[in-house]
Amino acid sequence: MPTASPPTDAARPRPDTAAPGPARRQSVNENKLEKRLLRETGRAIADYGMIEDGDKVMVCLSGGKDSYGLLDILMRLRSRAPIDFEIVAVNLDQKQPGFPEHVLPDYLGRIGVPFHIETQDTYSVVKRLVPEGKTTCSLCSRLRRGILYRVARELGATKIALGHHRNDILATFFLNLFYGGRMKAMPPKLVSDNGEHVVIRPLAYARERDLIAYARLREFPIIPCNLCGSQENLKRKQINRMLEEWDRLFPNRTWNVFRSLSHVVPSHLMDPALFGFAALHATGQADPDGDKAFDAEDFPLPAFGEDEDESVEGHAGGLLEARIARPRVRPAAHPSPTD
Repeated sequence: MPTASPPTDAARPRPDTAAPGPARRQSVNENKLEKRLLRETGRAIADYGMIEDGDKVMVCLSGGKDSYGLLDILMRLRSRAPIDFEIVAVNLDQKQPGFPEHVLPDYLGRIGVPFHIETQDTYSVVKRLVPEGKTTCSLCSRLRRGILYRVARELGATKIALGHHRNDILATFFLNLFYGGRMKAMPPKLVSDNGEHVVIRPLAYARERDLIAYARLREFPIIPCNLCGSQENLKRKQINRMLEEWDRLFPNRTWNVFRSLSHVVPSHLMDPALFGFAALHATGQADPDGDKAFDAEDFPLPAFGEDEDESVEGHAGGLLEARIARPRVRPAAHPSPTD
């Protein structure tokens, strides 16, 4: 009886070596997106000491992609953080025409986060006080800020969290630079103007395009931001277009500008309030940060790039307490001669 010959290479089953299909690639990209936003938010919180053990964080929720993303990411970080803190979501219903009152309560109840809806008809106040055709944003912002400060006090919140991201910070920096003649941006953490609250921006390191993608991934019930009928700040729109153009033509430019906000050298600027130029005298001691007037400028590469290695899970202590190997925030500089 003839014996069967062993199978040829062509007949042997082979492991699946085909390239991953679109669904798998999409799943991988979504996982990277989520990890990147968790990592960047965790770094910002750690770098600036935004959240401490026992804090009650009031997340201001407008119904836009940024505040939804902030709330979602903070809830995820809290579940793995080495510290204990509370989250309460707060929305101010300003009675703008067409505002869908049910959307936020339904969503917040579904995800199981404590929340408070504050109803104040600031829309009518603004329309009554601001002449037709004039921008309403300034007065509306002041009224909203005062109400939210009061609500934070009533809720016993120790931190007020806002959803501003990296693009917002850069745009504010250039608005102040081009139109205000000053070097000023949005701080990641600062005491409120009334001195009663600490305001934090945990998404300070996050890119807007990541938050847009994350909102689509998580299917947040977005509420339009133009219900009041006001026009977006034209100057800010121009700045945002400039940044988008830079991102397209010069991929590292906006990153380098953003990084410069945490690498300020007062002795090489011109503000006598920050550095004691008038009291400066030669000491005879070498100083690596001293003037090198005859040397060519040296522009070292950033400490790390946009898409550096994303593996942070193995870092002892987790995201919130991790001081990354290459921190964005440097130690405090040496005092000026007048200190």
